[in-house]
Amino acid sequence: MLDSTLTEEHRMLQDLVRKFVERELMPLEPLILKREAEGGKYALTEEELAPLHAKCRELGLWALESPEEYGGANLPAVALMGVEEELARTVTPFTIPPDSPNLHMLMAVANEEQKAKYLAPYAAGQLKSCIAISEPVAGGDPSAMITRAVRDGDEWVINGRKIWVSNVPAADFIILMARTSPGKREEGVTAFIVDRGTPGFIIEREIAMIGGRRTYELVFEDCRVPARNVLGGLGAGYAPMQLRLNVRRLQMGARCIGISRRALEMMCRHAKQRVTFGVPLADRQAIQWWIAEATMKLHACRLMVLDAAARLDRGEDVRNVASMVKVYATEMATEIVDRAMQTHGAMGMTKELPLQLFAQQVRLMRVYEGPTEVHMMAIARRTLREHG
Repeated sequence: MLDSTLTEEHRMLQDLVRKFVERELMPLEPLILKREAEGGKYALTEEELAPLHAKCRELGLWALESPEEYGGANLPAVALMGVEEELARTVTPFTIPPDSPNLHMLMAVANEEQKAKYLAPYAAGQLKSCIAISEPVAGGDPSAMITRAVRDGDEWVINGRKIWVSNVPAADFIILMARTSPGKREEGVTAFIVDRGTPGFIIEREIAMIGGRRTYELVFEDCRVPARNVLGGLGAGYAPMQLRLNVRRLQMGARCIGISRRALEMMCRHAKQRVTFGVPLADRQAIQWWIAEATMKLHACRLMVLDAAARLDRGEDVRNVASMVKVYATEMATEIVDRAMQTHGAMGMTKELPLQLFAQQVRLMRVYEGPTEVHMMAIARRTLREHG
């Protein structure tokens, strides 16, 4: 940990979340694994969520990064990285309300009317949201999107298609990115708030993903949105969208640390118990090196995440370090989880252990919020510019 960055209060919060995960969430893993293995939805039911939400309220684990004026704790990013790390140590799917990346986008650009109608109840965990960016022909390049919004009096008429959107059925509103200026790229993208049930907003299909995840393809056919639902300036949706993506990328880094920690713990326990040819696996050099490499990479990744979070808290441009975190953390977790599965042998291939779900989820992370290759390209371009 970075002593200059993390306070004792931050450490206490992480310890509280760790205990919540171990006492409330991990006991649900056998149920979740069985449900997913039998083809059921990888999710908690409302009946299962209710006591968890009640416990969160009891412990003060609610609206941790929401502004204080909306009843939140307004915690800095460095503290929240520890929360994300602990939550990721279990495959029980649970997020302390509200889901935060869209919160940052709303806080940055919402006007007073939008804050009252959307931000306040969202920050309190009373509303849910999602964001639609990717399109079938513009996945890794948001600036190439072609969904169009055309002004018609006091409304905007939106036509287009979005894909790979998460949490759609549960969302009360969606933040939609659409082009309002033809011929332009980043400068022509505008963000809109679209309420659930708006005519012309169609959930085309549900797409089953690996790791138990589900995304959705959306169609907008002459979808009319009031002009007051423009989020931020006209043609200025790209920058706040990038803020939202950068927050998400840092969260992914912290979650990869949590997943890797759990995989390393499982690897060490099994290696000490499992004997092959008369020798514990823990005495095999190959396993020892895997453990040593995992320990070193976890330490390095945690420092990267905390440094990036501290920069975000200071208001710095974190695009480059967020890209570095996204690439390093996902590649690290891929390796550590795979080696944990290999150490477990045939048992590591079963759906009785959480390792297979971790492996699939980390594989997904290497694609969403920007594929690894796109981030590598961006890092290289920025470095080349820096060196003239």
